[in-house]
Amino acid sequence: MGILNVTPDSFSDGGHYAGTEPALQRIRQMVEEGAAIVDVGGESTRPGSDPVPEAEELARVIPVLERAVPEFPGVMFSVDTTKPEVARRALECGAHMVNDVSGLRAAPELADLCAEHRAALVIMHSRGTPKTMQQQTGYQDVVGEILEFLEQKVAYARSRGVESIVVDPGIGFGKTLEQNLQIMRHLHTFSRTGCPVLVGASRKSLIGQLLAGKDGPRPVDNRLAGSLALQYHALTLGATICRVHDVREARDVLDVFLALS
Repeated sequence: MGILNVTPDSFSDGGHYAGTEPALQRIRQMVEEGAAIVDVGGESTRPGSDPVPEAEELARVIPVLERAVPEFPGVMFSVDTTKPEVARRALECGAHMVNDVSGLRAAPELADLCAEHRAALVIMHSRGTPKTMQQQTGYQDVVGEILEFLEQKVAYARSRGVESIVVDPGIGFGKTLEQNLQIMRHLHTFSRTGCPVLVGASRKSLIGQLLAGKDGPRPVDNRLAGSLALQYHALTLGATICRVHDVREARDVLDVFLALS
């Protein structure tokens, strides 16, 4: 899953692909590099970020999908949103998947929209909002609590008629470094939901913290090797989808993993 942030303020590539033409060029590049899914997001969810008005998110996302879906018929398009109207408009454009970082907390009706359009739904675990999530990292059993949350939300989505569900434990969303590592060590646990598991760890702060030097955390643009290491580890523990910034390199990792396994 290639990441396409059509935002000015995402933590890694904010502002690079804002505007329809730069976004389409980036999609073309990711597809050529081996992306099977393109995840289009119009609102940054980095820690501390502010929400984006619905009209602004629509203006960022919908023109891209209107052009991209017919231009790339062999690619699955996902919309990264928590807003029902953005999801509805994206699905009407032909998007195949809704990636909900709130895990149906913000808008349970996203499940109904996915069922209506026979679209896939990604249910991600998180707490609070991007603005507040890093203040809500208290867990007794981080893996067990995330699994319980995902199982409950999967059951709800199925009860609303969603047939294709993916779960995401939410690396970096309301978790400390050690909690993120616990999740990665026990990633196979989330297969108990009966759903494919998505992992989004690309360039995230846990890599910067793990590879910190005397000047502090490793900068975002120098986290490729750490991202690929986490991706390979995720594949060995049963991850089905890896959400990545660096598509060509991630595809190389996948091809080597598949050859070995």
